[in-house]
Amino acid sequence: MLTDIEIAQNAKMKKIKDIAAPLGIEEDELIPYGHYKAKISQECIDRLASKPDGKLILVTAINPTPAGEGKTTTSVGLAQAMNRLGKNAVLALREPSLGPVFGIKGGAAGGGYAQVVPMEDINLHFTGDMHALTSANNLLCALLDNHIQQGNPLGIDPRRVMIDRCLDMNDRALRNITIGLGGKVNGVPREDHFRITVATEFMAILCLAEDLEDLKKRLGRILVAYTYDNKPVYAADLQAVGALTALLKDAINPNLVQTLENNPAIIHGGPFANIAHGCNSIRATKLALKVGDYAITEAGFGSDLGAEKFFDIKCRFAGLKPDCVVLVATIRALKYNGGIPKDKLSEENVDALNKGMVNLGKHIENMRKFGVPVVVAINHFYTDSDAEIESVRAFCESVGAKVAFSDVFLKGGEGGIELAEAVIETIDTTTSDFAPIYDEKLPIKEKLNIIAREIYGADGVNVTPAADKAIKQIEELGFGDIPVCVAKTQYSLSDDPAKLGRPQGFEITVRDVRLSAGAGFAVALTGEIMTMPGLPKVPAANNIDVLADGEITGLF
Repeated sequence: MLTDIEIAQNAKMKKIKDIAAPLGIEEDELIPYGHYKAKISQECIDRLASKPDGKLILVTAINPTPAGEGKTTTSVGLAQAMNRLGKNAVLALREPSLGPVFGIKGGAAGGGYAQVVPMEDINLHFTGDMHALTSANNLLCALLDNHIQQGNPLGIDPRRVMIDRCLDMNDRALRNITIGLGGKVNGVPREDHFRITVATEFMAILCLAEDLEDLKKRLGRILVAYTYDNKPVYAADLQAVGALTALLKDAINPNLVQTLENNPAIIHGGPFANIAHGCNSIRATKLALKVGDYAITEAGFGSDLGAEKFFDIKCRFAGLKPDCVVLVATIRALKYNGGIPKDKLSEENVDALNKGMVNLGKHIENMRKFGVPVVVAINHFYTDSDAEIESVRAFCESVGAKVAFSDVFLKGGEGGIELAEAVIETIDTTTSDFAPIYDEKLPIKEKLNIIAREIYGADGVNVTPAADKAIKQIEELGFGDIPVCVAKTQYSLSDDPAKLGRPQGFEITVRDVRLSAGAGFAVALTGEIMTMPGLPKVPAANNIDVLADGEITGLF
């Protein structure tokens, strides 16, 4: 069997202008990055703004195994299948982060015969958006420390700096550091931290900004520190907004690529869903809705993370109304939630599968709470047995959920026809009554409790004294009426990754709450979640190489 990269390298790609043309995107509205990828200009977005929107499909999943369950693969395969059925379906996906690419989980370009290409470019430097975000974040940090060094006229308290430096790489050694050592000329010593780029407020701002002016306003609202007399200092106070915008003026434009079957894919932004809000950019999704009759997007990790944030943050800000949810379930993840260790997931075990089915049931319930119809996609792995597949079908039917088999990894669009037909039928016959799960005007603690009880199935939230103090500070600043973005483990509905299935009788512990004023939400840190991941014992980077002719090998 060919590897993902071998399949991608054998793809017969079309020139990017030929992918854009059927969408009504003119060649001079593209900003090419070579032959097979391009940014889409603001002029194009403005011209298409008056067009009616297509139907919006969200792809999410149950709680995954560490290797992921194929949401992107399913999204790509679904788009390919819908186009095979004569439908104008356009993908709107996130950009991969280099952290997972060189770590354990892999990239975010799909897999098998359901991929977006050029796969190597998308998974590595792409069009430079990640680098631009990293540079902008770190420029703001440099300006802050320079301000303190150069007399500190604002009276910034170095012990109360609220912004971290960043790097788009898993590097646990940078989580907690000391800077400014080596004498007076090298700056004021203080504690500092790094987070991965995809968990920064800059990434969230890029994904939530409507246009360049909105981007500038959001950048100016970034809370960078507090003064000695407890007053907030924002990026605008450091006169940083113009320079930050200059670094991001190209990154704000969505990127156009294609699937293996030459269907259009708009890829833009890439926040993680466990430590950030987990959705691609509003601009990309809205553009997909203008150029496609169906826009297919995905939200990271399980529906308790990415989908909840998609509904309660992204849809709220953008005024989006999803028409259908595709909930990806795999036999192996259900067995994992049934207590089977990772090295035994390929063995048939219907009993463990049925035990783990409660996890799927909870995710179906959660999506229905938002008023959006659900289609369960059984994402096929070659180790799945017929008995296991039939057990999942029977369970979905028992709870009144439409279910479809998906074999897009092995068969591309052809393997997604059953799923595509189920999604089209659902949209044609069922009305979405979408509404967020909470009113953003409620107090922060109440919003947290609603998410914990309704989505995680917890008894409530345990707010530590430190988190309680942070919440009071945020509300005193006038930001109490914003959505909350919960940073939580992806492996469990709880904040404990060991509690699999459908845990009961637990609380969610919130240990800190941070204000992302520019993004427009508050981030609640739960359990042991970290904003800078680490590499595994054997990183994927160990298997990557480049041949003499420049061809990359080992990239999945």
